[in-house]
Amino acid sequence: MLYPLKFHPIFKDKIWGGEKIRTVLKKDFTPLPNCGESWEISGVHENESIIKNGYLAGKNLKEIINKYKEQLLGVTVFDQFKDDFPLLIKFIDANEDLSIQVHPNDDLALNRHNSFGKTEMWYIIHADEGAELITGFNQKMDKETYLNHFKNGTLLNILNKEKAFDDDVFFIPAGRIHTIGKGLLLAEIQQSSDVTYRIYDFDRVDQFGNKRALHIDQALDAIDYNYYSDLKTSYSDKEDTRVELVRSKYFTTNKLILAQPMDRDIHILDSFVIYICLEGKGSIEHGNEYTGIERGDVILMPAELFKYTIIPESQIKLLETFVTH
Repeated sequence: MLYPLKFHPIFKDKIWGGEKIRTVLKKDFTPLPNCGESWEISGVHENESIIKNGYLAGKNLKEIINKYKEQLLGVTVFDQFKDDFPLLIKFIDANEDLSIQVHPNDDLALNRHNSFGKTEMWYIIHADEGAELITGFNQKMDKETYLNHFKNGTLLNILNKEKAFDDDVFFIPAGRIHTIGKGLLLAEIQQSSDVTYRIYDFDRVDQFGNKRALHIDQALDAIDYNYYSDLKTSYSDKEDTRVELVRSKYFTTNKLILAQPMDRDIHILDSFVIYICLEGKGSIEHGNEYTGIERGDVILMPAELFKYTIIPESQIKLLETFVTH
């Protein structure tokens, strides 16, 4: 029988990274000088997560999928993805603005990179005062107008800026131009892909004086030029209830604020379930076993576990995500 799985984080040194993954989430990324991303659960090639608890400790995600198949992923998920884990879970700390960028959809990513596309969502864990992000356009747009602004150095004039605050949620489908702004610490749930097209990187250089590569031409065919309003996800917190934040074709994410134990029966989901602890602490009871969970922890519940209970210690705030069918 499988059990709730914890993994060693994979820390990523980024030119825009900061200290909050250590100071807020209590993850020690020594010896890196900073940490922009902590990959919490990853099946990306050469970035497969390693289990750190229980009898499977030391095994990577690919190995246990190969061994446990439907028991781990769920019948439908395994039929669709085989040994490719379909989601990538990260924490991101933007000490400076990330590049303005876009991700390709499934068809384009498969054709160019033999990869999944990259649809994602952001949950803002902490926002410094005045923090902003970019998502989509602020006016009706087409490729020609976009290119004119790009060539004239006025790209920022046509992009939609949003003030960002703690507990905000943004859904970023493949094709939507975006950037995470300075001062934001967030949880990111996304398709399992590391394909990003950088459009503009604010002319910054690394410690060696080199600029990062841009993908201006590749991005042209990836961008969704449609204009959308109301790009922030609206929701209302409700204690001891699952509140749906995002339901996409790739994943569904709920928010749980628990002051009382909650019984979960995930049989009908036919998917693994991932919990991301945003605040507080508690445990997950399965059978007679208890797995602790506290702020910054990410736990994968194998599909075969079906029934378990989440037990808060005073109060716990969680994201719950799984593959949508």
